[in-house]
Amino acid sequence: MKKYIFLILLQTLFVETAFSQKVIPASVSSNAVYPKLVIGIVIDQMRYDYIYKYWSKYCNDGFKRLVNEGYSCKNTNFNYVPTYTGPGHASIYTGTTPAIHGIVGNDWYDREVASRVYCVKDKSQKTIGTLNEKDSSGSMSPHRMLTTTITDELKLSNNKKSKVIGISLKDRGAILPAGHMANAAYWMNAEGMWISSSYYMKNLPVWVTNFNAKSLTQKYLSQVWNTLLPINQYTESLSDTNVFESPYEGELLPVFPHNLLEIVKKEGNELIKATPFGNSILKDFAIETIKSEQLGKRTFCDFLALSFSSTDYLGHQFGPTSVEVEDCYLRLDRDIAELLKFLDTYLGKNNVLIFLTADHAAPENPLYLKSLGIGAGTIDGSTFKSVNETLKNMYGDSIIEKYINQQFYLNNKVIGRRKLDKVDVENYIASQVVLVKGVAASVTRTTLCNSEFTESPRMLIQKGFNQKRSGDVMLNYEPGWMDYVTLGTTHGSAYSYDTHVPLIWYGYLIKHGSTVEPINITDIAPTLALLLNIQFPNGCTGKPIQMLFK
Repeated sequence: MKKYIFLILLQTLFVETAFSQKVIPASVSSNAVYPKLVIGIVIDQMRYDYIYKYWSKYCNDGFKRLVNEGYSCKNTNFNYVPTYTGPGHASIYTGTTPAIHGIVGNDWYDREVASRVYCVKDKSQKTIGTLNEKDSSGSMSPHRMLTTTITDELKLSNNKKSKVIGISLKDRGAILPAGHMANAAYWMNAEGMWISSSYYMKNLPVWVTNFNAKSLTQKYLSQVWNTLLPINQYTESLSDTNVFESPYEGELLPVFPHNLLEIVKKEGNELIKATPFGNSILKDFAIETIKSEQLGKRTFCDFLALSFSSTDYLGHQFGPTSVEVEDCYLRLDRDIAELLKFLDTYLGKNNVLIFLTADHAAPENPLYLKSLGIGAGTIDGSTFKSVNETLKNMYGDSIIEKYINQQFYLNNKVIGRRKLDKVDVENYIASQVVLVKGVAASVTRTTLCNSEFTESPRMLIQKGFNQKRSGDVMLNYEPGWMDYVTLGTTHGSAYSYDTHVPLIWYGYLIKHGSTVEPINITDIAPTLALLLNIQFPNGCTGKPIQMLFK
């Protein structure tokens, strides 16, 4: 009898303690214990320093508001390579690296089909939202992502009662964050229309059709893009007439003003993606999504995954020291301010949890670095032609099947037919490619499968290595070296200029502050899981950011 009474008292104490600490999952209807809406903002190719580089020109209600009222993790880095868009979005939302979630690149070589495959391409799905039967830009799904996302776990926590929607100009920027169980994902096709996939729906919602009918893409492109501020105030950038940028099609020089009305005749409506107005139309669509889907107005916590992509298009074309990129961020700052102002009246700051980060960063243009006396350069497929010719002479066949993502895929059929020792072949290729200018190191599949590295860059290579999908010999370039690009920039390396990104938390339960403690990008998902009191994604290897819970 005493034992029974003790158990009753113990159970009562546990219940009282649980309620006093408000340990109630996101699926329970109680305004005090979970946010009504989570918004994940990913800014494609945003370097950490852009927050402070343009600080004096930002308005008070965009990036500054997030920093001044939120919590900034200043030392956040990607903990794998390659640092590309597809793996970046997958890693943010799964809480793990390509080694586990399987998105090893935007594209990779699939040995089973002997072909290059795209991270979200799914030929079994159809485009929703176009009258063009040949438009395959909606034949997409998350089927190649091997783990759940934090958005999947939110849906699982309440028997799919939360709404989850992903939107981006890029298909992969919408699909991978939204996860496998999303209500919808929307992205923009070449005509500048918002579309989706039959994976999510049979027809576009009426509100999306009505939004497309507004023809905002054409309206945004019916103007001259000039700088937001007088151009002489863009002192954080190089002269607008520098030689490290690519012009739009039909332009003689990549300089302001850019007559979009003329350029669109050459490039089509897809041009909007490579202007700051691509971010603006995404902001417009995000606000319409929230209102039309009543996100945050229902019983259960909802999730909107936003990915701003124009920053990446412009970064690739003009480079990080261009007036165009600076102007893009000044305009994006205003777009974010407008979104925050809308949320103030729609739900209120304390009912919305926002995080802002990037899917990767970017280095300076290699020609610009060389002009300053800094070692840099570019590497392309022809760089390794001599290595491939040597192998052909040795074995009589092409041993290298594909080079992609700084990885060599070897032809296992040839190796088997000639009864070669694959380990010896891997080691020989690895020893030869490091002799190529710009290559710092190489590591083989066998080494990665039988060793555990604890320091970069080999540790990052290992965390990006998926045994089924990755290559056989992985390379690491020297600092400042990159694939292909001579103008503008690209990304993908293990160096801080590609891995260091902003991470700002804002809104529900978030106190003002900052930390310089090391944070991995994979720590975002488990942190969200604890803030929502739900399960971690099933492949999660990240750790919750403890400073947010103190």
